[in-house]
Amino acid sequence: MTEDATNLVLELLRKIRESQEAMQQDIHDLKLRVSSMERHIGEIQVQLSALNSRLDRVEERIGRIERRLGLVEA
Repeated sequence: MTEDATNLVLELLRKIRESQEAMQQDIHDLKLRVSSMERHIGEIQVQLSALNSRLDRVEERIGRIERRLGLVEA
């Protein structure tokens, strides 16, 4: 009976190890995906900043045009 218990414990430990290895791989994959998402978010923030800068310049130009044409009070 002791040998059966030992075999059962070893079998359970193997299953736990397999499960743990699968979880480690899943966690590794998730870390890669999160890193990729963070990189993309950073790129989007840079692009948004560039667009905001361009929009600010367009607003300035439109304001100058409106003032020259007398469409707004200075």
